[in-house]
Amino acid sequence: MHKGVRSIFTMALVSLLVVLFAGSAVFAAPQMTLKFAGQSPADHPATQMMQQIAQEIAEKTDGRIEVKVYPANQLGDYTLVYEEQIRGTIDMSSISVPSQFDPRMELVYINGYVSDYEDAKRVFHPDGWLFKKMNEFNERLGVKLLGFFIEGMIGTGTTKPAVEPLNPAVNKEVLIRVPNMDVYKLAADAMGYRTVTIPYADVYQSMQTGVCNGVNGYPVAAAYTILGDVVKYWYMTNYSIECLNYMISAKTWEKISPEDQKVIQEIMTKATLESVDNAKNLDQHYMDLMKLKGIEVFTYTKEELKPIAEACATTWPMLEKNMTKELMDEFRTELAPK
Repeated sequence: MHKGVRSIFTMALVSLLVVLFAGSAVFAAPQMTLKFAGQSPADHPATQMMQQIAQEIAEKTDGRIEVKVYPANQLGDYTLVYEEQIRGTIDMSSISVPSQFDPRMELVYINGYVSDYEDAKRVFHPDGWLFKKMNEFNERLGVKLLGFFIEGMIGTGTTKPAVEPLNPAVNKEVLIRVPNMDVYKLAADAMGYRTVTIPYADVYQSMQTGVCNGVNGYPVAAAYTILGDVVKYWYMTNYSIECLNYMISAKTWEKISPEDQKVIQEIMTKATLESVDNAKNLDQHYMDLMKLKGIEVFTYTKEELKPIAEACATTWPMLEKNMTKELMDEFRTELAPK
């Protein structure tokens, strides 16, 4: 082979080897793979955020940590996922937090204390009282809170019209499904609804078959993406705000280096604040989609909604039995509207 050609060939071979070795470093097998369980459908904004989080964790840990996303209750409903996190068999989640392990967990779902998204930025900030309190309760069970996904303000979806939806003193003549938590049942009762508890995964079929006539406890995005084919009326009552909880098993967390723990926490804090900023627009977006689907959508001013907020607030003393008076006194001091 000619000397010049041989030299060019050698340089080309060296370059190829450099590329191959570099590629092998980029695509090296991760040191750990984490299961990230969600309850929202694949096309839901919460799931899209989960995918974004997974990608950022892989990038910012230089591939040391791989995160696999399992949306739509693929690993079980939120109660089962939480149990598995306690055991360490599911690593991460973006789910509602169940209260059967500690009734004080319902703190995050109390109705009537967040009136708009400016309030939400303050209330759900990872440096705030609510985050610290919820993390304290979770850590006692072997789960660490990393942040929140703010889905949006909560309304009521029904298959038949509700009677005088803004008047808490009137029976709405609608049987609605509520989550199995005192905060939701008491608030729905106070607003004039009859209630029934049905597993989350069975709500669609229950509304379709007439087991119940509606739902309370769903934000707009979830109501549209999960129940859009059965809901006929949507009342944007803003009586509460829906948030999912970003959590990780304490057993998993202990296996992660302090350096990567910091990376993950920063990513989750960023995701929390982004979700608050996006929630208002998402509410409007999905109400527009509801209208296009033929769902009748009712929106109200803050003044018109005042009787509902006041009705929800009357239930706070009833929560002291399970959540303790001490906690509810702290809640009123820190978060109740002044």
